[in-house]
Amino acid sequence: MGKVKGQIEERGNWGSKTEFILAVAGIVIGLGNVWRFPYLCYKNGGGAFLVPYLVFVVTCGVPLFLLETAMGQYTQEGGITCWHRLCPLAEGIGYAGQLIVLYSCMYYIIILAWALFYLAFSFSSQLPWASCDNIWNTDACVNLAENKLNLSTPMLLNSTSSVTEFWQHRVLALSGGIEKVGKINWEILLCLIVMWIICYFCVWKGVKSTGKVVYFTATFPYVMLLVLLIRGLTLPGALQGVVFYLYPEPARLADPQVWMEAGAQIFFSYALGTASLTVLGSYNKYNYNCYRSSLWLCLLNSSTSVIAGFAVFSVLGFMAQKQGLPIEEVAESGPGLAFIAYPQAVAMMPFPQLWAACFFIMIILLGLDTQFVAMEVFMTSVIDLFPTVLRKAGRREIFLLLFCLFCFFGQLVMVTEGGMYVFQLFDYYACSGACLLFLCVFESLAMGWVFGAEKMFGIIEDMTNSRPNYWFMLCWKYLTPIVSLASFVCSLVKYKPLTFNRWYVYPDWAYVLGWLLALSSILLVPGWALGRMFAGKGSIKQRWSHLCSPDTNPHFACKIQNKRHEKTPVTEMEDLFRSNTN
Repeated sequence: MGKVKGQIEERGNWGSKTEFILAVAGIVIGLGNVWRFPYLCYKNGGGAFLVPYLVFVVTCGVPLFLLETAMGQYTQEGGITCWHRLCPLAEGIGYAGQLIVLYSCMYYIIILAWALFYLAFSFSSQLPWASCDNIWNTDACVNLAENKLNLSTPMLLNSTSSVTEFWQHRVLALSGGIEKVGKINWEILLCLIVMWIICYFCVWKGVKSTGKVVYFTATFPYVMLLVLLIRGLTLPGALQGVVFYLYPEPARLADPQVWMEAGAQIFFSYALGTASLTVLGSYNKYNYNCYRSSLWLCLLNSSTSVIAGFAVFSVLGFMAQKQGLPIEEVAESGPGLAFIAYPQAVAMMPFPQLWAACFFIMIILLGLDTQFVAMEVFMTSVIDLFPTVLRKAGRREIFLLLFCLFCFFGQLVMVTEGGMYVFQLFDYYACSGACLLFLCVFESLAMGWVFGAEKMFGIIEDMTNSRPNYWFMLCWKYLTPIVSLASFVCSLVKYKPLTFNRWYVYPDWAYVLGWLLALSSILLVPGWALGRMFAGKGSIKQRWSHLCSPDTNPHFACKIQNKRHEKTPVTEMEDLFRSNTN
């Protein structure tokens, strides 16, 4: 039956339970699992790093993962309008989360453009980053695969590897600073256009198209990861790399920086604070068991991070042995791992083109589903905000096109000669761990105290027909906000201004711009609450009461009254505490 012009379309649901699981896996399992977690693990005490990591998993990661997913499933609303139903006072959290998603969509896809560029060169008869015979190479270029030099020699200290020169001179065409924007790199721009076209058609029909694409994009990276893991573990020097990756240093647990980085990794990799899980959960049917799925998805995410570490450090161990260098000299994080360290390693292997292609296909697919699912999150949140305008035949596709064009033109500066400096600014400030921590503090306070942890606990029980562990209620009310707030404060105390390649210091105006990007999302939370309070009618008490009063889901209305006064171990503990203090 054809669509009636002007008729508001139905919101829709996932075609199956598998589509939801794969879509969530797509956004929470991304590049950070491969290029950030392994480096953090070795840098912060090896196996000992798993202690603070697991503490954050059980106190913040899993409880917030379940909470955000259940919020969407209960309200059947996007990342902004769900707060209409739950706690109107905290609606600024929804707007702030979507602003961070917008920032991430603008800069994250640049990584995919770089990876596509590398993938295209992976099919060359000789990998261009494996030699110093190219027009972009300088006199200081050295091929580390063929030169074993002593680290103390002036020759090595004043030289640059062929892989680094390919990255800086060929891919980035790096200028001297952010103030020197320079020309657009047209080859990277072309790769960027290709990635935007792919992402557009992955999302253009909403969950109907997204749910089908994730069957490939969320599963095939595991095939590539398994291939690279097996290959890495069979290389000489692999054991040395794995030992270096996991060798425990318990003394590092006394360093607050280790705990802060463990917390930041959890909030990043679990996609917390941006309402991504809320949006994806909103396409579930009311009685879907989101409790069980949340536990399994958290386990999958953390397991992938650990396994990826074996794949990465086995190869780094091989490279260190091949070059006669200590592993700490070759270990990298972020783009340095994906575009310098790993390409350098595959250049030393037999059949380097095969392994380079496998690696960059994995990088593209890991980043691709994170990108287009984030686009779906933003689209859903805005469309749910204006359903009568945007949920009509053809309107979504037009709005998606405008969104893609807005992001594309907004990020053009990132494909210039000074683009890497802008990219790092977005990554360090606009989508920083401090912003996510701030949102999660107020999210847990709003849901744990204003809406009510007991009420949310009962809602999950009603939806899933199974009672969650009371640990989650304890976390929502106490542990999660306390741990998140402590981490947020620690991140501010330990703040260090952004530098690039450890030598370039940004000008003052760039730091101001970075902080404005960070504050643009943070200030939306108190700003929205104060704005609604001033715009409301009645006394301050009446306004507060109105903004803290949730709408009731009709499906749950008849059951919530019976659960409101039900005693739980958490409420009994609170009653005991009150009686002892009176």
